Amino acid sequence: MSEGNSKGDILLSFLIGGAVGAGVALLFAPRSGRETRERIKNWAGEWKSKADQLLQEGRSKVAESRDSLRERVDRLKEAYDAGRRVLAGSDDK
Repeated sequence: MSEGNSKGDILLSFLIGGAVGAGVALLFAPRSGRETRERIKNWAGEWKSKADQLLQEGRSKVAESRDSLRERVDRLKEAYDAGRRVLAGSDDK
């Protein structure tokens, strides 16, 4: 392996190879075409459900992070404004 390959590239290659191998195994399995197509349909449906769930969880985490960030920004604005008022009041003396 060359030094340019990262661990992520190696992992991705491994996963792609596994998926291709699984596909070939399904195609050459001793089942009828109908059974194979049904299995592929079920497998795809399961993965779609998992992907949808992960997407929803990701959206929830993004929304939580956004709300938390907004709260922090609001607190910083309040602190900044309070500091400006204090400094403005000290200029009057």
